[in-house]
Amino acid sequence: MAEADRSWEDAIVEEKFLAASGPGGQNVNKVATAVQLRVDVFRLGLEPYAYQRLKTLAGTRMTSGGELVITARKFRTQEANRADARERVAELLVKAHERQAKRRPTKPSKAAKAKRVDEKKGRAQIKAGRGRVSLD
Repeated sequence: MAEADRSWEDAIVEEKFLAASGPGGQNVNKVATAVQLRVDVFRLGLEPYAYQRLKTLAGTRMTSGGELVITARKFRTQEANRADARERVAELLVKAHERQAKRRPTKPSKAAKAKRVDEKKGRAQIKAGRGRVSLD
């Protein structure tokens, strides 16, 4: 990634290593391989639309204090988990900067409305023909 894309790295408040959970035996019990990154979102200087989108994308990973908390414990080494966490933060920031296309409401054309009414009338006639037969 380019230097400009990694500007968020200056805003990392804390990088903490934790004992990972799950299988792994003695290694998991002894070594703190999981990493927890805390990024101060306010120091990133995001545009308002990007900040709102980041809040939506992050969900519960965003604290009320404006910190993005990412925990990576997929790999068995600290370096791999650190790279994974940083990559996930970068992906979130890239997704947050994507602009959503504005939806333009449309209306059905006159021909489409007429076709719909004709189909309804046709169905009504079919259903009306299913009634009891009267012997006049």
